[in-house]
Amino acid sequence: MIPVDDPHRFERSETVGAYMGLTPRQYASGEVDRHGSISKMGPQECRNMLYEAALSLLVRCKEKSKLKTWGLKPVKKKGMKKAIVAVARKLAVIMHRMLVDKTEFSCQ
Repeated sequence: MIPVDDPHRFERSETVGAYMGLTPRQYASGEVDRHGSISKMGPQECRNMLYEAALSLLVRCKEKSKLKTWGLKPVKKKGMKKAIVAVARKLAVIMHRMLVDKTEFSCQ
């Protein structure tokens, strides 16, 4: 199964994170506005692979990169799991943009 068969189906790359189920659930009623855990509404296999790639980037990878530096900033305040999900969502956005622009990945 290919989760993003046509990259032009999405108007903006940021919406791919929501499609993959990597955005927080929201509950809004009157004055209440709560954000919960991730929605998990997209393809589970793809979400798992993105999560593992982000985990590997943040924990195992020894090289410095902009994405790793960006992902490690919220660890103290929000926790490692939320940081991993944020990096996974960012990876989905980057990969979608690469598909649309037909460019190669550069970690610089």
